[in-house]
Amino acid sequence: MKERLVGGRRAVLAVLGTVLALSLSAPAQAADTAVQGVPEGNVTVEVIAANGSGCAPGTAAVYGNHDKTGFRVRYYDFEAAAGGDASATDRRKNCQVGVLVTVPAGWTFAIAQAEYRGKLKLNSGATGLQKTNYYWQGSSANNRTEESFYGPLSGYWDTQDVAGALVYLPCQDQKVLNINTELRVDAGSSSGKSTMSMRSSEGDVDTLFNFSWIRC
Repeated sequence: MKERLVGGRRAVLAVLGTVLALSLSAPAQAADTAVQGVPEGNVTVEVIAANGSGCAPGTAAVYGNHDKTGFRVRYYDFEAAAGGDASATDRRKNCQVGVLVTVPAGWTFAIAQAEYRGKLKLNSGATGLQKTNYYWQGSSANNRTEESFYGPLSGYWDTQDVAGALVYLPCQDQKVLNINTELRVDAGSSSGKSTMSMRSSEGDVDTLFNFSWIRC
């Protein structure tokens, strides 16, 4: 199930296909396996690499939740713009972040939910696009979400993807989760400058990934 929130309005949108189910070659745990709390030991997350026109060096970071329920990605200079004084290269920005999650022995996890947040100002006739796909290093599975926005709109946007089935990493596996996000703005018939961003300086606009834990 995917939800979108713009300017205080929330709409539930149907999702075609399996959302956020990570298909791995190793045998997966059953989707209805009971969640077994959180690990007693340390859970760490770190950025292995970040590159793209939307994340110059030092402008993307990752932080683990204190309760070990997931992590958040923060972008500090991620904005697309079109119209007005925006250049041709401003209309499309992208960022790929590689996140390494290290967990205590005896535990493994699945990605249960992802939430993408940002801010936009689209003039009448302009459109915005957010595309995100993520995949585990070495896996052929590629999980995608795409959402379009149509001006006039101004305020915060929020999209959520909830896994229809949980697929757990094999125990003792340590893999990098690659997260590739694109923002695009098309001025269309609008006048003036339109923008779409995911900058943490603009409020609570982190990208969130939530875990579902089980014991090995």
